[in-house]
Amino acid sequence: MKKFALAGNPNSGKTTLFNALTGSTAHVGNWPGVTVDKKEGTYKHASDRAVIIDLPGIYSLSPYTPEEVVARNYLIEGKPDGIINIVDATNLERNLYLTTQLLEMDVPVIVALNMMDEVKKRGESIDVAALERAIGVPVVEVSALRKHNIKELMARALALKERKGTTVLSGVLSHKLRQSLEFCENLGLPSPLFHAVKILEGDEIELNHKGAKELLSKLDTNGDLDAIIADEKYKYISSHFSITKVKNENSEAETRSYKIDKVLTHKIWGIPIFILVLFTVFHLTFSKNFLFLNGFGKGWMPTLEELGVSGGFGAELLACFYDGALFSPGVVFANLVKLLTDYITVGVGAFINVCGGSAWVYSLVCDAVLGGIFAVIGFLPQILVLFLGFSILEDTGYMARVAFILDKPFKKFGLSGRAFMPMIMGFGCSIPAMINTRTLADERERTVTIRVIPFFSCGAKLPVLTAMSGAIFAVFGVGNVDLITYGMYLMGIIVAVASVLILRSTTLKGEIPPFIMELPAYHMPGFINLTLHLWDKAKHFLQKAFTVIFVSTIVIWVLQSFSWKWQFLLQDAGELYASNPIKYAALEGVEGLVNLRTGESILGGLGMLIQPLFTPLGFGSQLNGLGWVFATAAITGLVAKENVIATFGALAAVVAGGYVNWEVNDVAAAIGMVANTGISISGVIAFIVFNMTTVPCFAACATAKGELKKGTFKWTVAFWIITSYATACCIYTIGTWWWTLFIWATVAAFITFAIVLYNKKIKSKGGN
Repeated sequence: MKKFALAGNPNSGKTTLFNALTGSTAHVGNWPGVTVDKKEGTYKHASDRAVIIDLPGIYSLSPYTPEEVVARNYLIEGKPDGIINIVDATNLERNLYLTTQLLEMDVPVIVALNMMDEVKKRGESIDVAALERAIGVPVVEVSALRKHNIKELMARALALKERKGTTVLSGVLSHKLRQSLEFCENLGLPSPLFHAVKILEGDEIELNHKGAKELLSKLDTNGDLDAIIADEKYKYISSHFSITKVKNENSEAETRSYKIDKVLTHKIWGIPIFILVLFTVFHLTFSKNFLFLNGFGKGWMPTLEELGVSGGFGAELLACFYDGALFSPGVVFANLVKLLTDYITVGVGAFINVCGGSAWVYSLVCDAVLGGIFAVIGFLPQILVLFLGFSILEDTGYMARVAFILDKPFKKFGLSGRAFMPMIMGFGCSIPAMINTRTLADERERTVTIRVIPFFSCGAKLPVLTAMSGAIFAVFGVGNVDLITYGMYLMGIIVAVASVLILRSTTLKGEIPPFIMELPAYHMPGFINLTLHLWDKAKHFLQKAFTVIFVSTIVIWVLQSFSWKWQFLLQDAGELYASNPIKYAALEGVEGLVNLRTGESILGGLGMLIQPLFTPLGFGSQLNGLGWVFATAAITGLVAKENVIATFGALAAVVAGGYVNWEVNDVAAAIGMVANTGISISGVIAFIVFNMTTVPCFAACATAKGELKKGTFKWTVAFWIITSYATACCIYTIGTWWWTLFIWATVAAFITFAIVLYNKKIKSKGGN
């Protein structure tokens, strides 16, 4: 089968066209030797078959980002049978710059002119036939979103014939280009014209050829050939290609996108509107008071019990949607999935009992294996709802505007607006957020962004935030659960901003890369494209997190269930009650296994060993020998943040001094931990902040290691540990002894002074 490379600018509709061409045949991997996504699929129609390689979205073939290097290397070395160059018709001139570079290669090219419907809505038109004659390669008008003209595009692509590279450069550049071309031909390089132009541009990769630097120094006496080439290309595009685009002079109305941008990108209201939009996305995902029927305090709407609804499947189903307030879609879907998985667990447990399985088999299968699997699946609905919200914002073109309006404030912290997208994705999951940093051109900016992404609390950290916020409200009577939760999100953002300032002022100091982004026209996202996008996210999440959490829950079960002498600590609740009804009165009617000796377990021993480390954070040795339960929860959370609350549930019996209902919800387990350990409110907040800002889950760590430059991952882990420990320590000490605020202020002043001296020293040595 023939192979076609799909190339185009970001936001040109390239991913939508790829999905339209390949459908369910698409699969994702990594390019050899790099972590940049490689998307490949098969086009099938009648007797026509073709392999479609989706190259990363790029603005040019210059080696500024990993994506550009990957695309360039594949086009030169991968030997595709043709290039499908998707061009955004609403930004014709900017998109055609990449086209001029593709035309310089000895590879057949066909232009897919996308978003023509938006051009027509603007009162404009493009003479496609004239554009095809001007460019010299086939041009097909398509609509990737509506799958318009897809068959014609592929029919003409399959009919492409071999061609030699051509260039739009002429005039004063002809002589220099001829010399450079002769040099490349003598070296036997494929697509010599492309290499010749790149040498004149001072391309870093091309200058590695022997004699290339000497040739460039001879031809580029003023050091401005790259600027002259870019100017020549844009002039040619404007005079020969762009003239095919005609504006309807009779149309006096402003375009839809322009009208919307006057509001959404407003210099004053742009950021507040974005904050409101972001709140709406989170509200749709996480809120248990969707319509604000109960305001922000104690609800006045009746609960299901007050309505007399209790017992039976109908009541359980209704409880997925309402209990004193209407739940958000994200919570509803999560509740429905939990209801389903609970019934599955009960069914599997009943099957084990019927088959005569022993108690430890029941505990291993139902508590560890199914518990691990359903821990992943249980969080997936809310993560998908969050991804759906971000996907809609991205596909409509709004996210590009947000990056634009945030570029100016971001620059004050040493980052470009492009870093916004990975950071905001961190609220959903750190894994795709870290992968998205590949769009950042500067290596130091990428490193900084990856290091602060875990501070934007992902969906897996939400149970920790909500459960502990509920415990603060229930035990100490302070604040409101929603406000405390949002306050913790804000705390994470503050830590991220402070970290960026410190990193960009010291070890990762550097120039802020220029931010260039086309603002695509607003349009409604396609249902099929959103579905494929969500499936890709769900598959990615399950692949990255499923195995890690699944294995970790089994390991935790073993460590909780056995002593150092490998004595099995779980006991049958019915047998315990029968042996001493008075002592074990709380176990009357309880079925299954309980563990009243978790403190003797391997996990308990390890927790007691490390608990002194957390004493300065408020949940260590000062908790009457029970600090180890918080230390253990924090350590198990390093594997997967979901394990923090799961560990609370398992250890609740220890701190309560007896049996605690295993079906208790996350908030109740957290309340029991806080109420029975004597931890202070400042210690609870410090515990939240530590778990929110420390080393992320193992899957995210593996992703960070793959994305970071070799040798920097160990320093990144050290940064996470030091930042989370120092921040939590600061919160606990100030919350407990207010006068320590002055000590921390002195430390901050000393750090600031040290940074200033460091920068002066670097500057005096001629550094950047």
